[in-house]
Amino acid sequence: MLEARGISFGYGSGRPLYEGFDLVVDSHERVALSAPSGFGKTTLCRLLAGYEQPHAGSILVDGRPLPKRGACPVQMIWQHPEGAVDPRLRMEQTLAEAGGAPDELLDALGIQDRWLSRYPHELSGGELQRFCIARAFAVQPRYLIADEVSTMLDAVTQAQIWRFLVSETEARGMGLVFVSHSPALTERVATRVVSLANNDLAEERSGVLR
Repeated sequence: MLEARGISFGYGSGRPLYEGFDLVVDSHERVALSAPSGFGKTTLCRLLAGYEQPHAGSILVDGRPLPKRGACPVQMIWQHPEGAVDPRLRMEQTLAEAGGAPDELLDALGIQDRWLSRYPHELSGGELQRFCIARAFAVQPRYLIADEVSTMLDAVTQAQIWRFLVSETEARGMGLVFVSHSPALTERVATRVVSLANNDLAEERSGVLR
């Protein structure tokens, strides 16, 4: 399981965003983080994926801290893919950094061979996000963190990406934590919703993406 155990975190000298916060996500769950803007949803994503270190408490996978070297078992997909890749590398080099991605994974994401030789600025946002997802899956993580990964994309691309994420995480037994401002998407995808506004668990629901 992915666990945030008693974490506290804040920026500067202001009121902490989190204080003694707990969260447990099993490998079969798709957990949506729900809260108004400013409640630290992206910050929690960064903490869970190891991009920020809690001031107190710990982030654990199966009872062990996130590794400081090598591939992390928790991979994060960002809202803005252009900021998550090296603009100087062609896309085939970006995938190679993660050890490469099998052809069946690229095919499932709709990644075309001709895109591999392109630089990030030569791709659309949706095309680039597909590469970021492929790179995250390539290292075979246990958990995936998706922070508004489809907000800036057109409706068709959004649907394609979320169908892939749901089916692939189910097939791999991979836990998913995601942020979305779309109630309809949350209703269809989430198996559980966590409200950060009051640190309570919201209603249980079964997500089925059709």
